[in-house]
Amino acid sequence: MNFSLKRNTILIALQISLTALVAYLIGFYTNKTPDTGNASIGGLWAATTAIVVLQASRQETFAMASLRILGSGIGSLVSALYLSILPFSPWGMGLCIFVTVLLCHLVRIPDHARLASLTVAIVMVVAGNHPHLSPAVNAGLRFAESSIGTAVAMLAILIWERNSLPKDNNS
Repeated sequence: MNFSLKRNTILIALQISLTALVAYLIGFYTNKTPDTGNASIGGLWAATTAIVVLQASRQETFAMASLRILGSGIGSLVSALYLSILPFSPWGMGLCIFVTVLLCHLVRIPDHARLASLTVAIVMVVAGNHPHLSPAVNAGLRFAESSIGTAVAMLAILIWERNSLPKDNNS
């Protein structure tokens, strides 16, 4: 077995890790709630989004960015509506994911359902851990963090597109 790493592989790892780091730091430090646990979630959600959105090319990254933003918007909205009426429960989270998937299919954007469901899950779990946090603020923060991660990934691919990386020998 050959366990050597090619230069291109190391550059891709560097691109992904730097993108995630920048998104985390921005997500963490722009979270203005006094709850530091929420700031950590903000950084995590921005970094996760950046990793999901960042693809090998500009075209793929921009396509994923639109999925992420629309999905985050739908998931945030469904979660905020539910949490403004009822408190967090695992059953409520499941119901919100179910409604979110159906809504995405009804408005003919089924490819957005998975990412919208991820947003529902994070908004709902944060609500369970921080019941004092307003549903609108919680959902708004998660949408903002997704937007931060998306913007960082788009900037990263504009600066450093993987398809433009030099090809390794023997690749």
